Amino acid sequence: MSDHHNLHGFETRAIHAGNTADPLTGAVVPPIYQVSTYKQDGVGGLRGGYEYSRSANPTRTALEENLAALEGGRRGLAFASGLAAEDCLLRTLLEPGDHVVIPNDAYGGTFRLFAKVVSRWGVEWSVANTSDPASVRAALTPKTKVIWVETPSNPLLGITDIAAVAEIARGAGARLVVDNTFASPYLQQPIALGADIVVHSLTKYMGGHSDVVGGALIAADAAVGEELAYHQNAMGAVAGPFDAWLVLRGIKTLPVRMDRHSENATRVAEMLTRHPKVTQVLYPGLPDHPGHETAAKQMKHFGGMVSFRVTGGEEAAVEVCNRAKLFTLGESLGGVESLIEHPGRMTHASVAGSALEVPADLVRVSVGIEAGDDLLADLQQALG
Repeated sequence: MSDHHNLHGFETRAIHAGNTADPLTGAVVPPIYQVSTYKQDGVGGLRGGYEYSRSANPTRTALEENLAALEGGRRGLAFASGLAAEDCLLRTLLEPGDHVVIPNDAYGGTFRLFAKVVSRWGVEWSVANTSDPASVRAALTPKTKVIWVETPSNPLLGITDIAAVAEIARGAGARLVVDNTFASPYLQQPIALGADIVVHSLTKYMGGHSDVVGGALIAADAAVGEELAYHQNAMGAVAGPFDAWLVLRGIKTLPVRMDRHSENATRVAEMLTRHPKVTQVLYPGLPDHPGHETAAKQMKHFGGMVSFRVTGGEEAAVEVCNRAKLFTLGESLGGVESLIEHPGRMTHASVAGSALEVPADLVRVSVGIEAGDDLLADLQQALG
């Protein structure tokens, strides 16, 4: 990470970190280096260290430098998807016989990776309520190497005290991994709170426009970053240059987008608390949310994700999703447009029957940056 960029405010880093003007033309936007290989000046004579675009590509390098600067890490790495980043991380840090503590509320794809893929490799895992430090301590074993946290969590919007769990991880000789996708580095800085590695689905708020798939790892320690980079090259699931360019473009407006996402989501959550067909609203910005004080301490704002439960059970929740018009029925989140989904049948179908199973009457919305009044009106008509 450039110490020069680290002296600047977040908004400045979002625009300028990694975004060096093209030395040939002066173009203020880094070019898309759509190239697989590079001319060498004699055997081993690499220009700028580039030899093959799986190993490194200038457009991806620009994004990786930007990610490290935004998260306050020593090394950023960009991948083809969030799950590709997670897979690389787990295979770098873990060996057969190691143990991981995972949260009782997490993205369904992350759970599937642990339960159906990594476990076949001999890695053990157990579930903890990461919002409760005592639950995390109780889940530790002598073989625990990683504590995995999502905060806010997906889809129940649980909040974990990152600093408290970081202290537990240090005491156990384990590394703390924080999935910062829901918050983004604009709202939350896990490394500053003690996390060892930050995970992102760049598909979500970082890209911000529902037009790219990507993932990222940011390491607090340079040596760990080098290990991750070695495995990234060896395993090969890297971000392509055009995808990296799209994420870089999205990040430039991340601060202003997140402000609007948070503003609109707060209005949506407050409206839902007053609706007679809503039995529970899950949003850390609400004063009665159990993690509200922790979120207020470690987040700039409360983000754009809101989940809620409705009267009438699963079928009623599905009907709310189907009746929405401005909120698009679809998976994913974090784009400028608002989305609505039924987690139990969509993004979290893979956790059915497990300790991470989500309520059947739950609806999750990714609140976009449209006019707030329009979003409120659409949810009101969808609820009926």
